[in-house]
Amino acid sequence: MRQFVTLGLAVVVACGIALTAGCESDAGNTALLGTAIGAGVGALAGGDTEGALIGGAVGGAVGYGVGNESDKKKTRQEIAAVRAEQDIVTVWITNSNGSQVAVKLRKDGPGYIGPRGERYPTLPTEAQLKPVYGF
Repeated sequence: MRQFVTLGLAVVVACGIALTAGCESDAGNTALLGTAIGAGVGALAGGDTEGALIGGAVGGAVGYGVGNESDKKKTRQEIAAVRAEQDIVTVWITNSNGSQVAVKLRKDGPGYIGPRGERYPTLPTEAQLKPVYGF
């Protein structure tokens, strides 16, 4: 019985360290957490050190796999955001009172799409945009 209490306390401390230590990536964080949880479950199921080691190894591997996929998804989202920013062009329109209006156009193949969904075959000039967005 005393062995289970000691083991349970060790698992709680390991989980606390895993949650507060942190790594730079989701893969590292989930591998750390998976190792702690796997070791605890393995020790409780097997009742010995060998069960804890096997559980820790399996938990760490599964945690790393899950976290690595999360890291890949974040990277894909960051790349998509950078590409979307690169496809935006701003054309400034000077109004009759001297104020300026920024018109953001999105590149779409060889043409551009305006804020209201209108399409232009080439980058529109200030004179082309002024009737729609200026005064």
